[in-house]
Amino acid sequence: MKDVILIIGANGQLGSVLTKRLQEKYGVANVVASDITEAKTINGLFEVIDATDAGRIEYVVTKYKITQIYHLAAILSAKGEANPLKTWEINMKTLLNVLEVSRLNNIQKVFYPSSIAVFGGGAPRINTPNNACLDPSTVYGISKVDGENWAQYYFLKYGLDVRSIRYPGIIGYQSLPGGGTTDYAVDIFHKAVLNETFSCFLNDETTLPMMYMDDAIRATIELMDAPLEQIKIRTSYNIAGVSFSPKEIAAEILKRFPDFKIEYKPDFREDIAKNWPKTIDDSNASKDWGWKAKYNLSDITDTMLNALAAYYKPAI
Repeated sequence: MKDVILIIGANGQLGSVLTKRLQEKYGVANVVASDITEAKTINGLFEVIDATDAGRIEYVVTKYKITQIYHLAAILSAKGEANPLKTWEINMKTLLNVLEVSRLNNIQKVFYPSSIAVFGGGAPRINTPNNACLDPSTVYGISKVDGENWAQYYFLKYGLDVRSIRYPGIIGYQSLPGGGTTDYAVDIFHKAVLNETFSCFLNDETTLPMMYMDDAIRATIELMDAPLEQIKIRTSYNIAGVSFSPKEIAAEILKRFPDFKIEYKPDFREDIAKNWPKTIDDSNASKDWGWKAKYNLSDITDTMLNALAAYYKPAI
């Protein structure tokens, strides 16, 4: 039986890029993108889905004979703190809808993205292990912890093949920042290319784990392609890319844009970040399904600045 993929949350930072990669892998006719609003940049099959409506998800699953679901829809960390109850309701209801629809319709695989936001003050901040204490300080992190446990529950109780990774901050040029605490590391490149002063909402030495978009997409697909018997963790896998502070990324930009200016105005997002890991131990992902990041900070800087310079060229 051929694979037919449904992506929920395809308009987002990760979803828009993942959709194109999955179209390349499975064929445009076998990938159905969806989001709560019409597609902005996605070519191919698209359905409007409000993921809080289980009936709508099931209708699309049945219509296209879906075999795999990538559930990416969520309210992120910084935006989530502005409306915690709404964030909890949306993040949890959409996941439970996807899990139930998948169980009832014999979906073969489900992908659920978790985050370093699951970690809090109880976890070691250096080389944070996969099985560290999960005591998040944001409602987004709380929802991700519970989501990981629901994913494992559906695997253990129903045999539903749910797979998950804990993303660090994701850096990509394909879309604007989406409301995460790590999104400064995307916005900073836009400001550099536009010759604007960047106002950073973190302290200069606040180090966080990051990952270039291509590595994040590759990790996702490699996890989903791995044989069933290789998936040993059914909550979520740590994956690591490269860790750096705003001062370090600014230094890389200054090598290429000597007139770049940055100022530091920490806000509530600094309080979120200081409870997150500085570096991540992803040895389980490496051992179980061969994960290894490719991009370092210099690679990321070159790629981001070159891509955004081309994008903004008419305006600068």
